[in-house]
Formats: sequence, C-alpha cells, structure tokens
Amino acid sequence: MDPDAVAKAFVEHYYSTFDANRAGLANLYQEGSMLTFEGQKIQGSQSIVAKLTSLPFQQCKHNITTVDCQPSGSGGMLVFVSGNLQLAGEQHALKFSQVFFLLAQPSTANLMCHS
Repeated sequence: MDPDAVAKAFVEHYYSTFDANRAGLANLYQEGSMLTFEGQKIQGSQSIVAKLTSLPFQQCKHNITTVDCQPSGSGGMLVFVSGNLQLAGEQHALKFSQVFFLLAQPSTANLMCHS
C-alpha cells in the first residue's frame, strides 16, 4: 500500500472526526498511545480523548495544507501535518502542526496513533 495514500486517508479521517465529534477519536488510540500537548504528556485512549474534548472550544474546522510521511524501520509511519485551525466565531485562523506515529496493529488492519 502506498504510504502517502495511507497518510492522507488517515489525516482526512482524523481531522474530519476531530471537527465533528472529538470523542469519536477514541478508537484511533490504544492504551499505549501517547499525546504530548503543549508540554503535557497524556497516555491512553480515554485520557487522550478526555484532553481533546476538554479543549476550550466546541466547534472548529481544520484546513490541512501539508501532509508529509515517512515509513519507519519498525513498520510504522511518521506523519507530519500542518495547516490552519478556524475556531467558530473567530475571524482569523490559527496555524497548527501535529506529528503522528502510526503503527499497524498485528491482529487487525487498524493503525495505532501516537501524536
């Protein structure tokens, strides 16, 4: 499978889910997954989703400008994303970037996400 196509499909799914229903991201994370957000390390699916759903805005729209990926030696994939985040009621968009390490799960076709 083409790594660029996998990365693009993952990013589209992740951010469309984030924008519509952040709690729906839970199935993309495992208990070993980690999110580092502004210096805070958060581990585990439930804790990560709790952090994402507690952000101080309810509605947003991610506009992706860059998706770069690189396969890793461990069978995973490093994905760098950048773009603009438009918050409801705000005139100006915020710049954002996020890095994911995607790792295929042996028992399923799912990817585990570390961001």
